[in-house]
Amino acid sequence: MAAFDPVTAAMNLGSQLIDRLIPDPAAKAAAALALLQLQQSGELASLAATTDLAKGQLAVDQVEAASPATFTSGWRPFIGWVCGLGLACQFLVAPFVTWGSSVFGKTLVFPTLDMGTLLTLLLGMLGLGGMRTYEKVQGAAGVNTKGG
Repeated sequence: MAAFDPVTAAMNLGSQLIDRLIPDPAAKAAAALALLQLQQSGELASLAATTDLAKGQLAVDQVEAASPATFTSGWRPFIGWVCGLGLACQFLVAPFVTWGSSVFGKTLVFPTLDMGTLLTLLLGMLGLGGMRTYEKVQGAAGVNTKGG
């Protein structure tokens, strides 16, 4: 079975070459160890790059949140309100309006929202909100002049 991941495929090929080209068991084990160390250092480098990217994004987020301009610092609360209003509309307003119109003999069809997109956005925001709660519990929240 061939690996779809190029790194795994290269490691498998390397292992096969070591098995076929190196007859001495001790040299074979040393070559396999060196190959494994190369793989792990590559994975660690990838993990470090991902961590550095996340740290950079957090730094940008902190600068945005500290901005006195509402346009810069207010987009996250705005998106939160949009998600909350979308959920309220879809799960509270729409069913009651539809039911209420049927009580009065009218057929009123409320528009449906794309809940997949809305929930994806909301769950991402809630994940960030969870980190904010963690910061507050740890006492690392800093000063927030916007009441969040």
